[in-house]
Amino acid sequence: MAETVPHRGLDAQGYIEREGSLGRVPHAFRPVVATARDRLIDLYGGRLNSAYLYGSIPRGTARVGRSDLDLLVVTRREPTEEDRSAARDLGEALDKEFPEIDGVGTLLYGWARLLSEPETYDLGWFVACLCTPLLGEDLAEDLPRYRPDSLLARETNGDLGLLLPRWRERIASTEDTDTARRPLVRFMSRHLVRTGFTLVMPRWNGWTSDLGEMAEAFAAYYPGRAAELRRAAVLGHGPTGDARVLRSYVDDLGPWLAAEYARVHGVKTPRPQGPDQTVA
Repeated sequence: MAETVPHRGLDAQGYIEREGSLGRVPHAFRPVVATARDRLIDLYGGRLNSAYLYGSIPRGTARVGRSDLDLLVVTRREPTEEDRSAARDLGEALDKEFPEIDGVGTLLYGWARLLSEPETYDLGWFVACLCTPLLGEDLAEDLPRYRPDSLLARETNGDLGLLLPRWRERIASTEDTDTARRPLVRFMSRHLVRTGFTLVMPRWNGWTSDLGEMAEAFAAYYPGRAAELRRAAVLGHGPTGDARVLRSYVDDLGPWLAAEYARVHGVKTPRPQGPDQTVA
């Protein structure tokens, strides 16, 4: 069995360091980031509390024409349908105007929910550790420091068992083409790799957002499932539209991972509000 050893992603006190910065944004992506920032101000005005980048662009690992632009938009009040529509329109416009990106993913939340007690070790941790401030106040100043422990593992990814029925519905309702399935393969691959990683995160004793490194950390503790997670890491970067991949996720790897996660860390605490606020 692999032993607990120091890994990157932690500071000297063992807390997860915030990843990413505006200074790491590759030159090719700076125009789209600047445009997104300006248009967010125009779209939301006084309703906007904060905006963040997350993902490969602020980490400096984005690939031109292959990586998407990931945004977190925080409104002063609970987002309205008008707010969500504005975010969708912005994402579609940026995707058309900038060939450097392959799509835009936007998360939209109200300020109060992100700082609520139930979200401290889920959305709060996401803001404090994985998001790079772009506009407005930084909510991380009102959040605690985080260690890669079992509490964080449970509250971030301990809901896979609840998500799988929704995944099956999404697969069933998706057009039967490789093109239509490819975004699902990318999304589900990434989610499963991250869940596999956080399953072993407390023993691995560190943090990484690199899918390949996540899969290797998992492999050290679950060699019997290593090949599946390594394959998912590859598909998270370069997805196919193979329906068999999606079936294997919801019929085999996903159910196994959900059961093992519940056994090791428990099930995520129920939230008073729905978890999915992805609008684009």
